Order: sequence, then structure tokens, then C-alpha cells
Amino acid sequence: MSNIEQARQALLRRVLEGDGKASLADRRAAFNNGALAEPLRRLVNTVARNPRGIAEDDINRARQSGLSEDQIFEIVVCAAIGQASRQYDSAKAALEKARENGR
Repeated sequence: MSNIEQARQALLRRVLEGDGKASLADRRAAFNNGALAEPLRRLVNTVARNPRGIAEDDINRARQSGLSEDQIFEIVVCAAIGQASRQYDSAKAALEKARENGR
């Protein structure tokens, strides 16, 4: 395993399994852009698909749902790292396919 891949795996373990204020289930769901209740579902989807579209209202709704600043931060970080990981995996697969096809 390359140093980059080792660092990536360490990062994923830390954000998904390490100590934190947000629950492990919420962090995993945010990472996967998966099943979360509103308002987190909207916030996580925006982070993953249109991060420039995040509005203060999105954060305020998360606060009003009872989440702390730390929990919101951790969930947003997991959503961003999850999206980046999906993009990385897609790019890596495309590169491997291109190599197989001799390009």
C-alpha cells in the first residue's frame, strides 16, 4: 500500500471511527450521503453536490434540530470527505481502465 493510500485509510478511520461529538452512525451516513433525517439530509446533500450553495439557513436548521457546533462541523467534514472519496475512487477506476485499454 502506498503512503498516500495509507494516509487516506488513516483519515477515513479517524473521521468515521474516531472520537467525536457526532454519532458514528450520523458520521457514516454523512460520509455516504445516505439516510439522515432533515435538516441534516439537506445539509449533507448540499455539501456533497453543491458546496457553494450552503446557506446560513442550512446551518441554523441543523442547530435548531439540537445539534452542537461540533456535531455540525463533524457531519459537514464527513460529507465533504465522503464526496471527495467517491470522486477519488471514480478517477482511480477510470485511470485503471484506461491503462487496461492501453491508452
